[in-house]
Amino acid sequence: MTLYSVHDLVPVREGFGIGDALREAGELAKAAEDAGYARYWVAEHHATEGVAGGACSVVMAHAGHCTSTIRIGAGGIMLPNHNPFVIAEQFGTLDALFPGRIDLGLGRAPGAGPILGQALRKDLSRAAEYFPQDVVELRAMLTGDLDLPIRATPGLGANVEFWMLGSSLFGAQLAARLGMAYAFASHFAPAYLDEALASYRSQFRPSEYLDKPHVMVAMNLVCAETDAEAKLLSSSQEQSFVRLRTGDPGKLPPPVKDYRESLPESARAILDKLDVARAVGSPETVRARVGSFVERTGADEVIFGGATYDPAARRESLRLAMSALDI
Repeated sequence: MTLYSVHDLVPVREGFGIGDALREAGELAKAAEDAGYARYWVAEHHATEGVAGGACSVVMAHAGHCTSTIRIGAGGIMLPNHNPFVIAEQFGTLDALFPGRIDLGLGRAPGAGPILGQALRKDLSRAAEYFPQDVVELRAMLTGDLDLPIRATPGLGANVEFWMLGSSLFGAQLAARLGMAYAFASHFAPAYLDEALASYRSQFRPSEYLDKPHVMVAMNLVCAETDAEAKLLSSSQEQSFVRLRTGDPGKLPPPVKDYRESLPESARAILDKLDVARAVGSPETVRARVGSFVERTGADEVIFGGATYDPAARRESLRLAMSALDI
């Protein structure tokens, strides 16, 4: 049985502020829980006007208080930005607040441009070199499976589910070597999808935490009553992505009719590359697109991104999609 989950960037809409985005994040987490999704994840991004989810552990606590059963996670924490001890304390605290509901996905990218290293007082390129070591150390701080000179309190003994995130072969191979579940960011970087999943599965070493490979893939999802309505709603995220890739990021804009058709060929190509991991349309269209992607990847889980300018439209999108998929 395939599990379905929700990925939220906590978008800040044009005409609105960060407080609105955080309130809407709590409402989205509750809607995901009510619709039967397995997880609600936020991601670490920095210095981006249109994204309010940078302080992942704080946003997760907010989402946890708005829900009661759905798993709450970071998809993910960009570990080179941090030291393992601080993350162990944060996620140990989250597990104490929401026992048995916390996921920790770990990534190697910084989540922002080079200037972030200056702001963090870190050499992020060098910190990334220590990523495998830091992953092992962080896991040990929670599990106690290594004899470390310091104890994370809270942290040690926390029941946190670990995931490795990736968009290339590096994360796949590291997840396989450490016996971790693996989530691939196919919603924005699908180029190495098939190769990465094959590498992860072929090189997987069972661990005391996971006895066989476990794969999550990401898709962009917008579901509405008709294909035309879903296409219109999805244009907000399309505008944001094109602006990001062309160096002009900003807040999430209102939808624009026939947006993709209005673009020059170079900009349209940016979006066309993402269509492999995209399900936009009516419930029937979404069911076919998601089913085809699951068949291609053999994924155990699918996590859906897909911001809409109207927060209620995304909540309805999740409800309609789950009704179509849960048959």
